Amino acid sequence: MNGLAYPVINPVAVDLGFFQIHWYGLMYLFGIGGAWLLARYRAKYNGFLSNELISDLVFYVALGVVLGGRIGYVIFYHPEWLWQDPLLLIAVWEGGMSFHGGLIGVGVAIFLFSRKAQKSFLSVLDFTVPFVPLGLGLGRIGNFINSELPGRVTDSAIGFVNPLWGELPRHASSLYQAFTEGLLLFILVWCFSRRTRPEGAVTGVFLIAYSCFRITTEFFREPDGHLGFVFLQQLTMGQMLSIPMILVGIFLLWRAYRISA
Repeated sequence: MNGLAYPVINPVAVDLGFFQIHWYGLMYLFGIGGAWLLARYRAKYNGFLSNELISDLVFYVALGVVLGGRIGYVIFYHPEWLWQDPLLLIAVWEGGMSFHGGLIGVGVAIFLFSRKAQKSFLSVLDFTVPFVPLGLGLGRIGNFINSELPGRVTDSAIGFVNPLWGELPRHASSLYQAFTEGLLLFILVWCFSRRTRPEGAVTGVFLIAYSCFRITTEFFREPDGHLGFVFLQQLTMGQMLSIPMILVGIFLLWRAYRISA
């Protein structure tokens, strides 16, 4: 069974001997920096937040992503670590992040920020979520560079053979997710948010679209080895965690347009 050769990319972007900078970390940095620039650009036209408040918002969100992503990864994917070594709950340097945990962390961060800025929680969410896909897409590229998140075995012409995953070609699921959760989601939510929408509508569209993309692309991604399928031998943990997001998104859209009607 033939396949494309998986590109060998050194996960370390800069190696100074005593200090290393990894591509995965740079992707987070690029995502946060890009979100800051886009937020300043958007605020320049709608005046929703001052530049000072935007910097504060990005700082809050970055903390929410890192802490929520790590805590969510431990709780959702390795709950046994809580009993083995509770410090692993915050050991972000050990690797392992969860989008769904990061989303909860960002929600908490935005709630705290909205109180400080004296803005409504949903209005700040609507302002923030169009920038999130940028970080998601870059993060998936970081996964691809690190040979993480192997896809399922395939006999298609676009399967990649990675020696770390065995001899059989597999889907490049991380690239599929970079395209859908990153580029497509960004275009969809950004374009939708360019017009004035009822409060909560932009967030609702983001939650529904992300979840649909995630559930679909997970069918091309190998389930986590220690978990396998978690429901009916068909659905992964990522898919199961995405289903409630669809319901919340539908509720937010219903609420937004019901109130504005």
